[in-house]
Amino acid sequence: MELIIISGRSGSGKSTALNQLEDEGFYCIDNLPIFLLPALAEKTGGGEFSTFQGIAVCIDARNAWKDLKKFRVIIQSLPVTVKTQVLVLDAQEITLLQRFGETRRRHPLSTESIPLAEAIDQERELLGPIYDCASLVVDTSHMTVYELRDAIKQRLLGTALGTMAILIQSFGFKRGVPADADLVFDVRMLPNPHWVKKLRLKSGLDADVQAFLENQPMTQELFQDICDYLDNWLPRYRESNRSYMNITLGCTGGQHRSVYLAERLFRHYKGTLPDINIRHRELR
Repeated sequence: MELIIISGRSGSGKSTALNQLEDEGFYCIDNLPIFLLPALAEKTGGGEFSTFQGIAVCIDARNAWKDLKKFRVIIQSLPVTVKTQVLVLDAQEITLLQRFGETRRRHPLSTESIPLAEAIDQERELLGPIYDCASLVVDTSHMTVYELRDAIKQRLLGTALGTMAILIQSFGFKRGVPADADLVFDVRMLPNPHWVKKLRLKSGLDADVQAFLENQPMTQELFQDICDYLDNWLPRYRESNRSYMNITLGCTGGQHRSVYLAERLFRHYKGTLPDINIRHRELR
């Protein structure tokens, strides 16, 4: 049986993830008490539940803190026939504050004496034992609802087929490295099209920016080195039962160099890797 446990801080997108899994054919339960996990695994191991793709449950800080501390022990007590994945969603604190401000919902840990920012910090501490057991951590700070749903399909559900889902992602260092990056390639040593006036407002998707970078001797050397590394090590990651890989390429602003190289890598591997996707974090 496939069991997917979704957790993370309030406002990070847990409901969206649970809804996506329900759409994919999972039997879903929100806010399950942790101590009921073994009983759930026993009751859903067969019979009428065999018509579902699996079971997905959301476990959050509304659980008793003593039970949260026992999370690893409870997971390890589940039958070996239960294939368990732990998905943790998170976002930058400023993003969580903005999301609560937009929805005007009350944080489950906030009170008259505990302001929102403090409640968000406390929640991260309470969920620490679940974070430590995570199979996959997804930073939703810069994701739309649709991008999060795509991420669930690409990086979590692809594992059911025994394949390694790969995401190639461009980003800008000025907004930080993606929290869920597995491999980070810094491409800031390439000449920056930003300093060419006619290219400044364009991106690595535009032909004249691509031509500018392709005319730089260093570009082909860097691209080949990245391909050599991936050709050598991606099969070994796959052999170690990795189910996903987030390959990120970063430049200063995430508009030109990283976008160009991400697109080129995607085209290079699209015909040989069965489950590969691309995302440009800074292009909206």
